[in-house]
Amino acid sequence: MVKAADMLIARRADTRARADFATWKMMAKLNGFSALPPEAQNFLAGYKTLLDQLGEDEATEATITEVYKAYYAEMGGGGTPPDVRPRASEPVADNVTAFRRPAPKPKTASRFSVSATGSSGKRPLPVALIFICLVVVYVAIRMLWK
Repeated sequence: MVKAADMLIARRADTRARADFATWKMMAKLNGFSALPPEAQNFLAGYKTLLDQLGEDEATEATITEVYKAYYAEMGGGGTPPDVRPRASEPVADNVTAFRRPAPKPKTASRFSVSATGSSGKRPLPVALIFICLVVVYVAIRMLWK
């Protein structure tokens, strides 16, 4: 029986192992192998030997499993590390409905637009009319101050 604390440690160790291995692999591809810690270099050397024997996916999973075991023990997990990867479930029968766009909503006439019948509601003042009014007010104020 696996305790809840051990399962929590196992999940953390697995997440850390997967993230670290991806980082190490990327650093090795970018010629940063010598900058990695010795433990990481040892795991990557083991990965290279596994890569010669197995496919890339199998070698990657085997190396991540080794890193996971080391991290599990380092984090204080007891006994053998439990399997934390979710099992692939059987495909679900086709119960997915197709996406249909909702029918477009009819546009409501705003108070400023001209309706389809031709009558207009309140229309905003044209910009030119507002500008002319501002000029008249400005000139009137200038004349009053003289």
